[in-house]
Amino acid sequence: MMLEIKDLYAKIGEKEVLNGLNLNIKNGEIHALMGPNGSGKSTLAKAVFGHPNVKISRGDILIDGKSILGMQVNKRAELGIFLGFQTPVEMDGVRFMSLIKASRDSLAVNSNVKAAMEEIKNSVEELKISEEIMKGYVNKGISGGEKKKTEILQMLLQKPKIAILDEPDSGLDIDAVKIVASSINKAVKNNHMGLLLITHYNKIFSHIVPEYVHIMIKGRIVAEGGSELIEKLEKGGFEKFG
Repeated sequence: MMLEIKDLYAKIGEKEVLNGLNLNIKNGEIHALMGPNGSGKSTLAKAVFGHPNVKISRGDILIDGKSILGMQVNKRAELGIFLGFQTPVEMDGVRFMSLIKASRDSLAVNSNVKAAMEEIKNSVEELKISEEIMKGYVNKGISGGEKKKTEILQMLLQKPKIAILDEPDSGLDIDAVKIVASSINKAVKNNHMGLLLITHYNKIFSHIVPEYVHIMIKGRIVAEGGSELIEKLEKGGFEKFG
């Protein structure tokens, strides 16, 4: 599977946020997208999923050569795309286990009940998510770091072909970053999942090694390469690429 973003221009309100962005991601590839706050990274993630506040003014988003513009969010998910939110929302009244079951049923993931429950149990243990969180309402009354863990849990259980994770390391302490990174690496290896990891921190790259690094400034990718770009960022910051 390939996610292809071609010459994408997008607005939020009257402000042009994405300005001719190009990016290709295949199964099994790990891509890092880095840039300062306000560079358009989260807008790109929302554009791929058809967020109503993001208006595509030019360009295209394709899966295996077919445009997904105009496609409903659930249909994009059914194609095998997953979005981990920068700020996961609370869903008062919706039990987390109910959400997991509904999403897995809609995506036809592992219909064997016994095997599915064993998989959920193992993934919960790997991510060190408490029983209280699993029994509670989605993201209700839990920390930002725990919300990020539940996003990764959903990714593991849905088995997407391409995952876009928007700052999965924010709000996590050192130990939690290791745990989350281990689960992400597992999904890439075992499910041949393509990954776009969006961040402006370097700490997660101690545990996840991207094959491709993209630097985004003012809605455009201004530099591309391997992990050597991360080293340049550590030394000179984003100003060096602006």
